[in-house]
Amino acid sequence: MALDGPWLFQLRESDTARGGTPWETVDLPELWTMRSAGGDIPHYTNVPMPFPEAFPDIPSRNPMGVYRREVYIDDPADRRLILHVGAAEGYLRVAVNDQPVGTSGDSHLAAEFDITDFVTAGPNTIELAVSKWSAATYIEDQDQWWHAGISRSVSLYTVPEVRLQDVRVDADFDADTGLGSLRLVAQTSGLRGSYEASHRIRVRVLGTEYVAQVSPRFASPTMPKPSRDRSVRPPQRLPDDYMDALSMAAADAPLPPEWRANPDAMWWLAPDAAPPGDAELELTELDVAPWSAETPHLETVVVELLDEDDAVVDRAEYRVGFRRVRIVAKDLLVNGRRILIQGVNRHDTDPHRGRVITRDRMLAELSLLKRCNVNAIRTSHYPNDPQFLDLCDELGFYVVDEADVESHAFASALIDDPLYLPEIVERVSRMVIRDRNHPCVITWSLGNESGYGPPHDAAAAWVRRVDPTRPVQYEGAVASAWYSGHAASDIVCPMYPSFASLRAYASDPRADRPLITCEYAYSQGNSTGGFAQYWELFESLPGLQGGFIWEYLDHALDPDRSGRGRFGGDFGDEPNNGVTLLNGIAFADATPKPAMLEVRGVFSPVRIAATPEELHAGRVRLRNRQTFADFDALTIHVRVEHRDGPGPEALLVSPSVSPGREIAVTLPDPILDELRADTALAVTAVVRTATDTLWAPAGTELSFEQVELPTAHGRLPQATAPGGCDDGSISDALLAGAPRLELWRALTDNDMSAALDQRFVRSGFFRLDAVETDVQSGPTSRTIRTLYRAAFGDTVEHTRILSLAPNGSYLFDEEVVLPEASHDHLRIGMVFELVAGFDRAAWIGYGPWENYTDRRTAAMLGRWDLPIDDLAVPYLRPQENGTRSGVTRLELSGEAGRAIVTCDRPVHVNVSRHSVADLESVDHWWELPARDGTVVHVDVAHRGMGTGRLGPDTGIAHRLTQTRYRWRWQLMLESATTEES
Repeated sequence: MALDGPWLFQLRESDTARGGTPWETVDLPELWTMRSAGGDIPHYTNVPMPFPEAFPDIPSRNPMGVYRREVYIDDPADRRLILHVGAAEGYLRVAVNDQPVGTSGDSHLAAEFDITDFVTAGPNTIELAVSKWSAATYIEDQDQWWHAGISRSVSLYTVPEVRLQDVRVDADFDADTGLGSLRLVAQTSGLRGSYEASHRIRVRVLGTEYVAQVSPRFASPTMPKPSRDRSVRPPQRLPDDYMDALSMAAADAPLPPEWRANPDAMWWLAPDAAPPGDAELELTELDVAPWSAETPHLETVVVELLDEDDAVVDRAEYRVGFRRVRIVAKDLLVNGRRILIQGVNRHDTDPHRGRVITRDRMLAELSLLKRCNVNAIRTSHYPNDPQFLDLCDELGFYVVDEADVESHAFASALIDDPLYLPEIVERVSRMVIRDRNHPCVITWSLGNESGYGPPHDAAAAWVRRVDPTRPVQYEGAVASAWYSGHAASDIVCPMYPSFASLRAYASDPRADRPLITCEYAYSQGNSTGGFAQYWELFESLPGLQGGFIWEYLDHALDPDRSGRGRFGGDFGDEPNNGVTLLNGIAFADATPKPAMLEVRGVFSPVRIAATPEELHAGRVRLRNRQTFADFDALTIHVRVEHRDGPGPEALLVSPSVSPGREIAVTLPDPILDELRADTALAVTAVVRTATDTLWAPAGTELSFEQVELPTAHGRLPQATAPGGCDDGSISDALLAGAPRLELWRALTDNDMSAALDQRFVRSGFFRLDAVETDVQSGPTSRTIRTLYRAAFGDTVEHTRILSLAPNGSYLFDEEVVLPEASHDHLRIGMVFELVAGFDRAAWIGYGPWENYTDRRTAAMLGRWDLPIDDLAVPYLRPQENGTRSGVTRLELSGEAGRAIVTCDRPVHVNVSRHSVADLESVDHWWELPARDGTVVHVDVAHRGMGTGRLGPDTGIAHRLTQTRYRWRWQLMLESATTEES
């Protein structure tokens, strides 16, 4: 019986308060903090606890939410009635008909209660009381909002007195033989004490039925008692020196054959049978297709418990995948092959419901990840809803299943407190027992950011004994030394490693485990620069096998569905960590950011490459990046990008390409004809799905791959007359602000990294005041030399040679000289503003989405045309956004006229409704003022994004380290009235 839906709710000040807020009706599952019930609000902290107390003390202010519902229950007869609470965020107390039933303190695993003895036939009152804080709160200190309530579904179900308690299914696959095997262990409840072999299990799998006996209880072996009877000579039952047998067997020493032949001498050997109450079944040489993330083939296993009359007394059904996970030397293998982990970290987060996640939301999130070629998920930092793992099994993802253990605020102290030892081991063990039948789970994680101590070694030992089919990992065990921590981690799983450290590990003889980053490519705000560089290493160096991007989704909340996302502090929550939870490659509503499109391209299942000679001969090379699948599920079309737009697509017909292989294919004749055009820029391959799947219909784009053609940049015209006014200024009806020097961008979260030590603010380039200007006019040009003083006194020299081209456009020869002491800059360029009346932008360069030099592997060279209002990227905390790189021509148009920018080299352009000052003046995107003008940046150099907030800064190749910059550009302004006349 599903109990989701209406419940009465009251918030009380504490668990001892007799009353609270007025009773109101709410729908479960829900988090009362998302309604700010009784003034209890969402609260965001990353590391610190949201209260001043230290473990294990419970905060003095500890509200309790009480959910109450009347449920009509039929007489359960000879069955047991179980109350299932999918997850309660906080400390749960359950009462039925005012009688206490039980408690639970784990916020992310189900709590179940046998309430048979507490109910009566007819109406019954169930009460779920959740205290927000408990001693367990200190090991749930994850980087997320603090909430409270019932976050997963509630239900009632019945079970028979004698039943299947647990079923473990190990479905193995031997890649060498191509055959599977299955080992099934069924544990029962109610039969462990029976000496009678009365029950069996019946198993149906792969179209065949099998039966196995439930083992009865057997008499415990004991030493034979001595006898006082001396009336007859007793026979010799035991050989001489038989007391040596136990130690000799333990030492694997040979035992005399007469001992083994004497059953009385071997009384201490356990019977060769399953434990009492268990049934075991082993099947070998099964003809079955293997499971992998690329080919997620599942089989159904039905297990029935039969009584002595062969009547079915209980039944369970499982979807299993036959696959083998092993670590061999420095390689993590699935089905005998080395895989690459193209993963993301994922939290339960929904902008409108907090951590209440519906199955539809799960499917939408996973479908988007599949469409972006992600193949792995780390359940940071707690076990997810079982429905989520069901979907991962079906759609195909590798999952690192992580225990709900994080004591970040007290990581170095709490982990050694024996008070928490049983709690931590229990959380790990409950996760393993719940999830071990899921083929998607390939690794167990002991938790996150909790230091390293005895509970981790204990939990790892337990896991390895109970489930030897999967490795165990824990970042804390290797955090300070990648070559240690073997007791708790079979994988080196660091956070935010530098590129140099990865190279060092790959070449170090001490490296004896695969390295798979548990967190990397930190994506707060406009970030994720250098992502492709990580993958150059992962795909080329031994021992490196990818990792999990931090993270999938922003955690912004929008409880009132106003469209105004909020971050830490916006609810009045103090202390808080502000925008640190805005670090997804997708926004909170699962809309991809440009960073996610970069990830999609780097993770593409297909690579296309060609030398100029190969292209001239009409050939390209295709490489299959997949590990198990060929190209049968894909289609590849090609087209030529021209200066005036893309040409028509043609299907690229190629033979099936085996995983990991590369072949040469011939381009279709129409494509060859287009390649010969002077306007050709690049050949683009579009990879799409070939068939309908649960996660995408046929024809869904998975990636774009491109081979660029050698092109020469156009020369700008020669000057014919001086440009501008006598004082060096420029005036035009289309200009709201003439082109001027700009060295500043609205700081990104990475730009403000603590590790950069306010490097850019120290430059003072956020303010440039002209202190000297000299204008010299000549027959064909005007030279304007301007000396600027930055905010802290440094000087910047700007020399502009301004002239007119034959068509009346402006020509700018720019030179900028920066202070000798400066060594890292944000942008070097010009900015101007157009009047209202421009609504479209077309450019030749990289696009169509936002890109920077260290994050444009997936961007494509071509001609792009978009509404100006679609160019900006609405990062919730406003910052630099919307730039396109490699641009040689930009045309802006609308009812006001046209503005055309051309350059003597590829530049970076940014077209926006907002100035840098606008972006830096507010805290939220939705606070930006409405503007109808157009701000245009033309930068000869622009710093990359990097991941410097937490991880490697922008690479040297993408920093601005020169002190002198020269370039030439052209600006054509055509007003609509001029064009009409």
